[in-house]
Amino acid sequence: MVKFKKEKVFFNALNQQVEDYFKKNNLKKTGNTHLYIKSIILIVSAIVVYISLLTINFPTGIAIVMCCIFGFLQAGIGFNVMHDANHGSYSEKKWVNSLLGLSMNAMGSNAWMWKQKHNIIHHTYTNVDGVDDDIVKTKLLRMCPSQDQMKMHRYQYIYCTALYTLSSFMMIVTDFIKYFSKKILTTPLQKMSMQEHFLFWFSKIAYLFFYIILPSMILGFGPAILGFTIMHVFLGLTLATIFQLAHVVEKTHFQNGRFEDLHVEDEWAIHQVLTTADFATNSKIVSWYTGGLNFQVEHHLFPRISHIHYPAIQQFVKKTCDDFGIRYNNYPTFASAVKSHYRFMKQLGE
Repeated sequence: MVKFKKEKVFFNALNQQVEDYFKKNNLKKTGNTHLYIKSIILIVSAIVVYISLLTINFPTGIAIVMCCIFGFLQAGIGFNVMHDANHGSYSEKKWVNSLLGLSMNAMGSNAWMWKQKHNIIHHTYTNVDGVDDDIVKTKLLRMCPSQDQMKMHRYQYIYCTALYTLSSFMMIVTDFIKYFSKKILTTPLQKMSMQEHFLFWFSKIAYLFFYIILPSMILGFGPAILGFTIMHVFLGLTLATIFQLAHVVEKTHFQNGRFEDLHVEDEWAIHQVLTTADFATNSKIVSWYTGGLNFQVEHHLFPRISHIHYPAIQQFVKKTCDDFGIRYNNYPTFASAVKSHYRFMKQLGE
């Protein structure tokens, strides 16, 4: 059992500024036209690439590049469309969020399972070892100081990238483990409705058909599996990298919740600030592609607000952290965050 300090002095002070901002500017907390246009660009591009790979006889080199682009586009859809939709921040209309949230199923995983894993567990118990599934990927990686250290971890900063390429494929596989065990690590899953059970199996079968069976019928089994693998390498590496830069870097804090009840001394919102890091927030390209997930601190504090508002919210977060004397983790560039992650992985191995 993990418990946080009940008082919300920090969050109340911050939230008041954010609420005033939306009220003063008469803004909705959900997405806008810019987000919708970006969504169309990403989704249509992915569909065009998929159909092209099945219908055009590309030279091998170009086909490989197209598979890489396909994985990169799917990650972009995950960051921009699926993520906001499954947080309920894409649209004010619930059915729109539910529909677009199923883009997670189109990527091979399951939206309902992701909400349990991400919205409920990760966003509540961020970087709590033994509870947050995102920092307990495999024993091959030591991702926080409280995890057991093995000799192989000395080299994890070298081989971790190779394991990251498997992350999206493993996400598909581990869905079944969670489904049948009815829990994520030590946290029981909520009860699935009949509709969710149906969607789970239907989408898994549909994914198998559209990504393995149909390509095998058109291109042959070998080329289909090769393309599928290349696509997942880029998809997995992209997804894993963005997560690692937000939580597994030198500046972020971790808690050990593996062996006994954990009473965190800070209120939940302060815990989110300390366990999370922003990066490259001045880069419009990074912000556009990652769906504002480079504003990870703002996202963890206000997950039901669309990422398009995070640049504006950041000023309130910084000010309130300064007022309360709380460390605000921020890496100025993408490269500096990447370097910090690999330095941290090396430190954990030593």
